[in-house]
Amino acid sequence: MKKFFLLVFLAPVFAFGQTKPATGFSISGTIKGLAENEIVTLTDANNPTDTLASGKVKGGVFVLKGKIEEPNLHNLNFHNHEKKALLFIGNETMTVKGDVANLQKIAVTGSSIHSDFSSFQNLFNPLFQKLSTLNQKISSMPSINRNDTLMIQYESVYNTVQRSIDSFSVLKKNSPIGVFTLLVTSEMEQDVNKLEARFNKMAPKYQEGFYGKILKGQIEDAKFGAVGTAAIEFEQADTSGKMIALSSLRGKYVLIDFWASWCKPCRMENPNVVTAYNKFKNKNFTVLGVSLDRSKNDWLAAIAADGLTWTQVSDLKYWNNEAAQKYRIQSIPQNYLIDPNGKIVGKNLRGPELQAKLCELLGCE
Repeated sequence: MKKFFLLVFLAPVFAFGQTKPATGFSISGTIKGLAENEIVTLTDANNPTDTLASGKVKGGVFVLKGKIEEPNLHNLNFHNHEKKALLFIGNETMTVKGDVANLQKIAVTGSSIHSDFSSFQNLFNPLFQKLSTLNQKISSMPSINRNDTLMIQYESVYNTVQRSIDSFSVLKKNSPIGVFTLLVTSEMEQDVNKLEARFNKMAPKYQEGFYGKILKGQIEDAKFGAVGTAAIEFEQADTSGKMIALSSLRGKYVLIDFWASWCKPCRMENPNVVTAYNKFKNKNFTVLGVSLDRSKNDWLAAIAADGLTWTQVSDLKYWNNEAAQKYRIQSIPQNYLIDPNGKIVGKNLRGPELQAKLCELLGCE
């Protein structure tokens, strides 16, 4: 659950052709199902209240003109129908055609940037869907080891994604889609040095663009608390009010799990953590939950509902949780795997990846 809003997803959109850059953008649209004089607008997908252009349908056609500071994701809004189409465009001259009843099949002609975005979708959407399906199957199993067929399939698809990120981002390094690709897949790469090496291959102007600046900040934060560095000490109260220090668990593998009762992705991930805990708790492994809650009752209710039997701590300061501040937590769920000597050996291990890492370190039998 991000503290900032970043719209990414990823409906099928088709794009063809390209034109020379213009001083501003011009969109000529022919969309079936729109009424005469109906209003169509273009807004910034990352700032939906920012309307960049507005136009009326005349004779079945609408025209939107304006200027964009830099290529970015935008929503083409059909207000009467409460629908929108996602465009990744810059200052280009383009046409859009389709049917308001099926905006997922809208065709965009004339935007080379949107064409790159369409290529991103066509390559990665099927891979992400395969990972999601395998993750759900693996998570529903009471236990799994690295040699299980589903786990082998998951790792195969995951490795394909990693190779695709490498090749596609370099192919699109002179397009904003190159940096965009690295940003939206950044949580899949634990090795911050590898992520930085990918980032350094991007064109400088896109490194300094909207998505580049976000990714650069993530890389800087990831270097703080990177794999191989010492875990940062903290101390907070458990559910009974007893102060628990991270260092008190030294000698075990410890998963520091940042979560909250109000965080739906965290609650969806909790069954995976429960499975890993139950499988490895007798192999010198434990979990230390750090909640970003502000209501103790909600926190305790979520612990009980999700069956979280390991130590839980919180200072009930929401995003200002002092441990989260020390680890520069900007989104949850997020975790760090600490070895018995207090070194970070894993980061953001979720679903099958957590069990695979623990199998590697502790054995699966």
